[in-house]
Amino acid sequence: MIKNIATPSTISRLSPAKINLFLHITGKRADSYHNLQTVFRLLDWGDYLHFAVTDDVVISTANSELDANKLCHQLLVLAGAETITADIEDNLIFKAARALLASAIQSNTLPEQLAQVHIALDKHLPMGAGLGGGSSNAATTLLALNEIWQLKLTQDELIKIAATIGADVPIFIFGQDAIAMGIGEKLTGINLPDQQYLILTPNAHVNTAKLFANPKLQRDIAPLSIDTIQSQYTDYVQTLTTPYHNVFTPVVMSLAPAAAEALDYLKGLEAEAMSTARMTGSGSAVFLPLDTSVITDRKRLAKWVEGAPCSGYVVGSL
Repeated sequence: MIKNIATPSTISRLSPAKINLFLHITGKRADSYHNLQTVFRLLDWGDYLHFAVTDDVVISTANSELDANKLCHQLLVLAGAETITADIEDNLIFKAARALLASAIQSNTLPEQLAQVHIALDKHLPMGAGLGGGSSNAATTLLALNEIWQLKLTQDELIKIAATIGADVPIFIFGQDAIAMGIGEKLTGINLPDQQYLILTPNAHVNTAKLFANPKLQRDIAPLSIDTIQSQYTDYVQTLTTPYHNVFTPVVMSLAPAAAEALDYLKGLEAEAMSTARMTGSGSAVFLPLDTSVITDRKRLAKWVEGAPCSGYVVGSL
């Protein structure tokens, strides 16, 4: 049943990007996922999501046989994601809303009325870059709809829902730099110094399934303790020293020439930047941490961006 009701106005949220300062695979799990260790760093750059709560459409949930998928179609109007997936049900924003509703239905905590929400996606992050754009969109949706629909789920409850959507989704619910283990859902906060980065996003996309199936992918990195990762942050924040590395780098670079060209370009700047260029996640984006002397030299920094073989951005930690 649809009823009329007065509701709040538009809520706009940054859906931030992330980078992996290093990324290790420590073994394969029985459920076909892989255990990993990484340090996630959230950035002050990303997509924007605008949640407009309609002032005239409310859906009654007074039905003992509610279906989360059907209810999601009634409650969600999504714009700006048409080029991402052909079917809205494959979109991570829709999947997040559906998972949220399914959890509330299962726990019998769904309010008797829910307002319809129009979500507009203002996309800036390239897909398949390893910057977590889709995962961040999903997490931002979970957080906003939990607030709009007053579901009152805790952060831990939202993280559990997030983990069912994708391995990178929980970090954006956690909302701070973190050491991640498991499939990415076991998170421990870490305090890192503020940092700026030069990020390059080459026009390259490597299928994630192909990456994990590649025989050259290292899957047996010895796990490090959380205390070790916390105490050795100088070994992976500005520079990257043994044992810290990204296991996907050699595989992606062999399959995506544009990504290899972008990384080679940043490696040519390492001496001046006094840092180590590297790849983030399992995507094609590469980044270079910037030393204070570079940040203050705007002409040199602009020259680096202009000379890059692909789109470049100077961004900061969140």
